[in-house]
Amino acid sequence: MSEDPKRAPEADDLTRRQWILRLGEFVALAGISGLVPDVTASLAEHQAAHPNATALPPGLYDPSQEHLVHALSSGAKNWSLPSGSETEYAPAISMDYQSKFFGPDDFKVVNRVIEVLLGKVEPTASSQAAQWFDLWLSAIPGVRAAAQQLDPMHRALAVAYFGEGRVRDLENAHPDAIARAGIRALRDLSTRRYGGRDFPQLTVDEQAELLMTTSKAQPETAERKFYELTRTETIRGYYTSATGLEDLDYRGNAYYGDCPGCERKS
Repeated sequence: MSEDPKRAPEADDLTRRQWILRLGEFVALAGISGLVPDVTASLAEHQAAHPNATALPPGLYDPSQEHLVHALSSGAKNWSLPSGSETEYAPAISMDYQSKFFGPDDFKVVNRVIEVLLGKVEPTASSQAAQWFDLWLSAIPGVRAAAQQLDPMHRALAVAYFGEGRVRDLENAHPDAIARAGIRALRDLSTRRYGGRDFPQLTVDEQAELLMTTSKAQPETAERKFYELTRTETIRGYYTSATGLEDLDYRGNAYYGDCPGCERKS
């Protein structure tokens, strides 16, 4: 994106060829350092297969200070921009959040599980952690499909940056299936152990006891897998909430006058 109004519009078009050349420069440097396999041939094949390619699809491929300042100063306002536009904003989630992955009854169970796992925290923080878990699971099928359809050279770069294991996880992991099977198993376990009462109907002590039992179940059981998955994403969701960031004393784009460190007593 250009910040100079005098520049011709075509000067802002980052062509596929220019983008591939930039990608090639990175791959060449990374290849010299032994980080990635040699994909120079793949780059050449890709260029040969798309001789008439011109501009890339809409998107911000170069940083724009003007755009970033505008986005950060928006105050989470909804500017009603067309869906799919280059500057589309993610709307702020309201408190009347409607679950996208879990059904209403299951989401109530998830909310209560997360409240028990987090203990005494602000209700807003536990609610945001539950929303994160639900949104993350709802996006899994799309992420998995995108990962499985990556161009070979893009996959090579992803492996170089993230590692083979994480890329394979994106391609093959099914946390959405674990969540669906696990929450059914947890609710069934609750009704069996506590006289037909579902998890939300248990007392706080009974809920904590049931989760403790679940945490010690055999690793291959559905309820144990669900517990581990929920705990991991609860921690991630909480420590990216405003309350969690405050607990971490996260200061964002701040700087120190002196290098921080431990005070040593002489």
